Amino acid sequence: MAKTIKEERLRWVLPIANKEVRLADAAKVCPYGKRSLERWLAAYLKAGETALEPKSTKPKTQPNETPIRIKERLIEIRKQTKKCTLKIKWQLGTEGVLIHARTVGKILKTEGLTRRYRIKRVKYKYLRAQRQPGELVEIDVKYVPGRLKGKRYYQYTTVDCASRWRYLKIYEEQSNYHSIVFLKEVIGLFPYRIEAVKTDNGFVFTNLYSGTYKRADLLPKHPHGFDRFCNEHNIIHYLIDRGKPQQNGTVERSHRTDQEQFYDRNKFKSLKDLERKIQLWNMYYNDLEHCGLNGKSPNRFLTDYQLTNPPKVCA
Repeated sequence: MAKTIKEERLRWVLPIANKEVRLADAAKVCPYGKRSLERWLAAYLKAGETALEPKSTKPKTQPNETPIRIKERLIEIRKQTKKCTLKIKWQLGTEGVLIHARTVGKILKTEGLTRRYRIKRVKYKYLRAQRQPGELVEIDVKYVPGRLKGKRYYQYTTVDCASRWRYLKIYEEQSNYHSIVFLKEVIGLFPYRIEAVKTDNGFVFTNLYSGTYKRADLLPKHPHGFDRFCNEHNIIHYLIDRGKPQQNGTVERSHRTDQEQFYDRNKFKSLKDLERKIQLWNMYYNDLEHCGLNGKSPNRFLTDYQLTNPPKVCA
């Protein structure tokens, strides 16, 4: 049995070319038809075995093909901003260019600008919970890559799960004190009352697993300072399961975006330079379209929400 299309075609063409079998007789038993045999035979006599290699049936021209200027603009946006297909479509829409998202994806794939995954991901269907701004806020700490003048710095990050609104702040150390100060700033800046926060099990957020002085039931003798602050402001403090960072996925995905689009592209001369650039980056992020918000930015989502739901007064 032939293993390739070329071998299969040769199996039928060679006996005819060597005049061992008449073409009319071979066509009676050939499942591909007489016309195909005639075409293969003519190609073989003209250029040899290489002419029997299967060729692409993709059309050479297309009357509705995307103009080259739109392709170049699309590729330029991808290389400069690393935006996904939907975000590129939305940005082109603001520039007066109407193009389908699948067309954008095909152009990016043809140009080799798509991300290649080694493992095919299994797609699950999730029921998305319709949360309100401030209903749940995720908080986490990220190491600032590298050191500035030999000193390590830390990035505190908070993300509102409903609007994807973020706030970033750089501190010289991570501690219980800085966690409380950071949450105070978030409460003062966010236009809605924060009802619950979700964090990992780090020592700056809880002493459930790191406390040394515990009771007989292995619970801490004294509540953590972050928990006390949450209780005073009627905020529920959720902890993710140990070893399950996926449960804090919104802020973890935010950290990946920070690494790829901010830290990998910038260099910092001093702490003030870092604070200034990360403030500009956070402003840009809050004005960036999000796939999870159907093309709206976090600031636009909050603006539209405030038209029907006035902000609540913080407790």
